[in-house]
Amino acid sequence: MGNLKNKLLLRDVKYRGQLYDYFPKIQNIYVIGMVACISGLMFGFDISSMSSMIGTKHYNEYFDTPNSITQGGITASMAGGSFLGSLVSSNVSDAFGRRVSLHICSALWITGAILQSASQDRAMLIVGRVISGMGIGFGSSVAPVYCSEVAPPKIRGFVCGLFQFSVTLGIMILFYIGYGCHFINGTGAFRVTWGLQIVPGLILLVGTFFLPESPRWLANHDRWEEASEVIAGVGAHGDRENAQVKLQMEEIKEQVIIDRAAMNFSYLHLFRSKTLPKTIVGVCAQMWQQLCGMNVMMYYIVYIFDMAGYSGNTVLVSGSIQYVLNVIMTIPALFLVDKLGRRPVLIVGGIFMFIWLFVVAGLLATYSVPAPSGFDGDTTVTIRIPQSSKGAAHGVIAASYLFVCSFAPTWGVGIWIYCSEIFNNMERAKGSALCAAVNWAFNFALAMFVPSAFRNISWKTYIVFGVFSVALTIQTFFMFPETKGKTLEEIDQMWADNIPAWKTGSYTPEMPIIEDEEGHKLGLLGRTEHIESAEPRKNSADVEKAFVSHSSTDNASSRP
Repeated sequence: MGNLKNKLLLRDVKYRGQLYDYFPKIQNIYVIGMVACISGLMFGFDISSMSSMIGTKHYNEYFDTPNSITQGGITASMAGGSFLGSLVSSNVSDAFGRRVSLHICSALWITGAILQSASQDRAMLIVGRVISGMGIGFGSSVAPVYCSEVAPPKIRGFVCGLFQFSVTLGIMILFYIGYGCHFINGTGAFRVTWGLQIVPGLILLVGTFFLPESPRWLANHDRWEEASEVIAGVGAHGDRENAQVKLQMEEIKEQVIIDRAAMNFSYLHLFRSKTLPKTIVGVCAQMWQQLCGMNVMMYYIVYIFDMAGYSGNTVLVSGSIQYVLNVIMTIPALFLVDKLGRRPVLIVGGIFMFIWLFVVAGLLATYSVPAPSGFDGDTTVTIRIPQSSKGAAHGVIAASYLFVCSFAPTWGVGIWIYCSEIFNNMERAKGSALCAAVNWAFNFALAMFVPSAFRNISWKTYIVFGVFSVALTIQTFFMFPETKGKTLEEIDQMWADNIPAWKTGSYTPEMPIIEDEEGHKLGLLGRTEHIESAEPRKNSADVEKAFVSHSSTDNASSRP
């Protein structure tokens, strides 16, 4: 029975991926990040594939104007597929590597896009969205993890942040494609839009062949030479004798020794006492990214503008501005997140988000009037701001834009970076997959809930999300540790030392000192800064000797 379980969970797989050896490998970390994060572009396409269509004449005529519950189900179907894809991705990623998972991501996405474009009815559309969603589930779980494992610590925030930047870019691109296509007569308006989703999938499918494998995945599979080659290629222009490369390899070896003591790591292990604090933080981070209200703006922007009294092409054009702002405001965050840190960015973002949500709720509560018959045949919108209160309508739109400007550089970028950093090698694939699955579970729930909420409680919907934003700000201060500038192994030591979250910014771990045979100190294990003058080891045997001794002493004592 145990052998069958191991086979089903892909634990006994010995995969080398020789097919990838025939392709030259990209060594520029920024290009590597851009290719891997094409899956984020697909994520963004998913969001706009519905928001750019649900208010158009051709979509509603062909699919018989879905009511709020049905439209919620159509929108949520991709999130449901993403939830499943996220959970499955970890075993595949651990067994076959990050590149294979990215290839599965692209293949599922392309298949789903073809089905959506060829949809003959709602059922076929939903099936296509579920399959595409499974691809996005793989991508959203694997791409941030891959980037965090390949990128050097000093720029890890930037490289991992490319995922969210790609999401925002994808949202904007497909929204404008949808806007242009809505002038096409007949079903071509949505078929062309959804068919063009195939393009990023094809680019990722081809580009992944040229990506190096994650060095930490290679190390976990005893492929040390290849792991060293990747780290040297990405961080030291191919110089495997570089002191930082050697020290980083020793960090990884130390972590692998710890990991080997706990083989067959499962999802249940994420809820044991040692790992539970990380799991709570990661799960809550992804949950709050959904509950802060951003996807209300993205999926259902048409409804928001309807409430504000706008109609026709004005809704699509005005709605597109938030997508442009989303992209623009994400760019500075890529550079600032490694300078300012994760905690300050998330806390400040939470404060501004709840301010703008309460402003929108207040304006709608004060100036809107009932619209019991709905708007343009859609009964989801039950309130509207009349022409006599255009100032209030402008205020709603301005606050919505400011909310996007507050979210994009903070909780937009920060969470995907954060959840890829907080777990160690053994935990990372399953931990990140679980966190991504939670994100998609709440994405699914909101897609189902929001149309009904707009219909039944109208402006009070914004109060609900405003309260959530207050809660996330408080939890971030008390529970989210700082990870800026720390190696992944160093972050793991920080958790083991049980440092209060608000003190982690200045935390430096006391990790084992690495020495060579003559006693020359190479530096603290876990620190890759300030070692340019360190004397390199004489041979690889020294590395193994050091780690055997550390695994029996220092590491054992550091466990809670």
